[in-house]
Amino acid sequence: MMNLKTIWAISFFLWLSYTLQAQSVSVYTEKPDDDEAVFFTGEQFGVRNDGSMDVSDILQKAIIDLKNTRNFGILFIPEGTYKLTKTIYIPKAIRLIGYGSTRPEFILAANSPGFQQPRAGDKGAANYLFWFVDRYEGDDEEIRDAGAGTFYSALSNVNLRIADGNPSAVALRTHFAQHSFISHVDIHAGTGKAGLYDVGNEMENVRFYGGDYGIYTTKTSPGWPMMMVDTYFEGQRKAAIATMAIGDVGLTIVNMEAKNTPVVIEATHAFPDKIFLENCRFENISRSALVFNEYNAKNQISALQVACRNVPVFATIKGTDSTITRSDNMYRVNRFVYGLHIADLGTDAQYQTIFETEALSRFPERPVKEIPDLPPMSEWVNIKALGAVGDGVTDDTEVFRKALATHRTIYVPQGWYVISEPLKMDGSTKLIGLHPFATQLMLKESTLAFSGFGGPVALLESASGGQNMLNGIGLNTGAYNYRAVGLKWTAGADSYVNDVKFVGGHGTMPKGNAPQQAYANAGARISTPGQPVVLPGMDAAWDNQYWSFWVTNGGGGIFKDIWTASTYNASGLYVSNTETPGKIYAMSLEHHVRNEARFNNVANWKMYAFQFEEESREGHDVLPLELVNCRDLMFAHLYFFRVIRMVKPAPYSARTWNCENLTFYNVHNYSQIKYTTNVPIYDVNTGMDVRPWEFSMLHIKGNRCQPPTGPAPEGIRQVATGFEFAEGITRDSRGNIYFSDHRLRRIYKWSVATESVSLVADFPWKPLSLGVDTKDNLLVVFRYDPQPGYLVNGEQETVPALPDAAGTSFSGWGNSGFASWVYSVDPDNPDESIRLLPKVRYGAMKNIHKLLLPANRWRMNFEEVSVFTPEYAFAAPDGVTYIPEFYDLARATGVVEAFPGKNYYSTDEYYKKVARVAVGADGTFNDVSYVINRGEFSTVTDDAGNVYVADGQIHVYNPAGERIRTIDVPERPATLIFGGKDNKTLFITARSSLYSIHIP
Repeated sequence: MMNLKTIWAISFFLWLSYTLQAQSVSVYTEKPDDDEAVFFTGEQFGVRNDGSMDVSDILQKAIIDLKNTRNFGILFIPEGTYKLTKTIYIPKAIRLIGYGSTRPEFILAANSPGFQQPRAGDKGAANYLFWFVDRYEGDDEEIRDAGAGTFYSALSNVNLRIADGNPSAVALRTHFAQHSFISHVDIHAGTGKAGLYDVGNEMENVRFYGGDYGIYTTKTSPGWPMMMVDTYFEGQRKAAIATMAIGDVGLTIVNMEAKNTPVVIEATHAFPDKIFLENCRFENISRSALVFNEYNAKNQISALQVACRNVPVFATIKGTDSTITRSDNMYRVNRFVYGLHIADLGTDAQYQTIFETEALSRFPERPVKEIPDLPPMSEWVNIKALGAVGDGVTDDTEVFRKALATHRTIYVPQGWYVISEPLKMDGSTKLIGLHPFATQLMLKESTLAFSGFGGPVALLESASGGQNMLNGIGLNTGAYNYRAVGLKWTAGADSYVNDVKFVGGHGTMPKGNAPQQAYANAGARISTPGQPVVLPGMDAAWDNQYWSFWVTNGGGGIFKDIWTASTYNASGLYVSNTETPGKIYAMSLEHHVRNEARFNNVANWKMYAFQFEEESREGHDVLPLELVNCRDLMFAHLYFFRVIRMVKPAPYSARTWNCENLTFYNVHNYSQIKYTTNVPIYDVNTGMDVRPWEFSMLHIKGNRCQPPTGPAPEGIRQVATGFEFAEGITRDSRGNIYFSDHRLRRIYKWSVATESVSLVADFPWKPLSLGVDTKDNLLVVFRYDPQPGYLVNGEQETVPALPDAAGTSFSGWGNSGFASWVYSVDPDNPDESIRLLPKVRYGAMKNIHKLLLPANRWRMNFEEVSVFTPEYAFAAPDGVTYIPEFYDLARATGVVEAFPGKNYYSTDEYYKKVARVAVGADGTFNDVSYVINRGEFSTVTDDAGNVYVADGQIHVYNPAGERIRTIDVPERPATLIFGGKDNKTLFITARSSLYSIHIP
């Protein structure tokens, strides 16, 4: 007779077995009926699915044939076991989806050739079972890794296993972008290296067993946050997750379990990171749940509701040798926030650690699966079986209307379905597709029901309060349908929208081998697939429709993996008049003209991995996020990004009106260029703004309703205004101040004699930075683009690339092919005194009095490039002032004076720190050491050695690196210099204005 202990053990293992099996069940239990898909069956490909046959070459050919034939689509994998011995490459927009009563499983055979050592030169130091790439055309062609333009790729309902003898094997490499994902996958890495390398976009219901790591990763290829929902990690030898990036991986994790591993998440390199966790369980973590680096504005670590059992150390902070612990064997971390905190509007940002915990007497049950299941396939009704054609020409409206009226779950296989009248779901309708570009509901141009003047008309509308579901379908409202809305959603809290693309402009692809029409052509493109019409006027079709996605009138639910980037719509998302709870997981909002997302009279919503991108052609004036009359909202990993091609500043990224109880975790407001949005958040009614571009927490209480009054803070005086982006400040020996306006190509002077500002020059050369030599010659670092058609020695003029451009993302995407040169002028006679400075070899410089160096560098390799010796320097007219030819001059907002034998301060803008660098007698550099944990564009020192750091406001530090005061400036400061008659006046260029303050 069994004792109670034995009965308990058996019951536990039965429960565990049932639970594991339940979470590994096949999602697609039947063969989908899809005449545009390819099925990896024995009948079609001659393969056996019993694990006895190496199917590597056949599978690879099937994938490439599908790509070459259709350009995008689905390869369905029947249940069974498939043996692989080499890497399988999956190109852009191809999805592999398993089906059957059990999930198919791919096994990397034991001791497969090439998986014992890392691939030569591979950044992940591994070989991969499945590698998502942007392009792959065969063994003889270059492999292009998945990147920022790799859309619509996926692996779903497939298990992966690495057999023994493959220590350098990793199951997946997934550096892809929007609408790409891994879902419903178990990965058994065994003695291999890891389950997955390089995250991208989102994953759902993925479980990792064994390996050195479950995941190890750099940042996502577009730099967006990474969404992870309903994931499980067990038995990793080093860490469940290791971030090895240069920063900003942005893991956004909800419902994660990790057990029996030394570390849950570790930043393995000395870089800051962004991590958000909610509703997680950690068990038997021997070393530390979290391991990350010390305080930095870009270091944003947040965790809510994390249950821990046998986790003695919750966090380890590298660089300080400190730990954050709780002695109880079982406890819950209700809130942990580490980084830069802002308690409310109008309060100073402070580095803080919040660690709010409670002891537990009973360990919580496993988290309830956050994402709802699709309906059983036995309930699916195929729309094509009901008569729909989906050829992009035939009107399928009536077929859909009848289906919506009579069927609960409608499967929409691949096809482009023309709709001419609004479609509306009933209370339980579910529309299921499996590829949001290959499967679209679309309007032809100027469809009557959606055209002309009038209120919004939805292509597809949910039922009010319904339990509707929309999955894997694109919605295309064309370019000219003035009244169109892609999706109107009034369904309830139990509804679900997933993997939906709002088609238009960005992200479009031609069918088959048709040539891709360039988006940035001379005319506005109509987005309707199959109708590549070009209209006169570049922006003729933009911003003429209503919103793409409209949630309103009590609408709510779960919204996941949505890309809303149609430039033809007024905004990507509009949420209005609802208190029904809503959760957004991984939504990408991009490429609109005026607004990306608007919330009006909304409460009880949470946004995770909410990301914005503003493109240079259409987004110069866009306001990414607007919040009006909202309360009880939470944003976790809110990313605001402006592309590298922007040449015009923007005032703010988010604007709030009459809002209360808004909480922001891990905000990232950035660009590779200096035209990052001035402030991330501005409150209209109070006139208050949030200055830090990077912070871990902000709470807007909403208890202020009147704008602040009184004189300008700290005795700040506005000297002059009306500029676009004032920067590049310098002074001469008499205390006169010079500054520039880059895009408008102007140079200004503030005169110490007249105390007024005048225009010095408006030459055709774009000024980058200004300096002076010892004889008060004005030195102008400027951008020179080779003149088209200008022949030098019989060939088109070009400029050589600089070797130190490597290591900065600024050097790509159109920021190459030009030179940063220096000219000099006599400020009293600039028009006739302009001359290009000659270059001398760096080792040949004589009698060096001072060097003019980039004041700030946007660098992942800041310490390395700070001691780099360039080949040349520009020689000023005085013969003792030199400007070393660094690539960073192209982006820096100013230059800083450095003297041989002394130290100077340089700003690491990427990691938001200030470093002290030593200058040798020969003008070389050494001994880079970080001294201040703030930094943006510019620093300057006073006679006492205090350092003034421009970072949102002006933060003043004593020579020991201790902050002693903050100077509030009405606008975001860019560059600083002391000048005036007594050199005691601090001059500040701050976006549209020049300010000054007397420093006693």
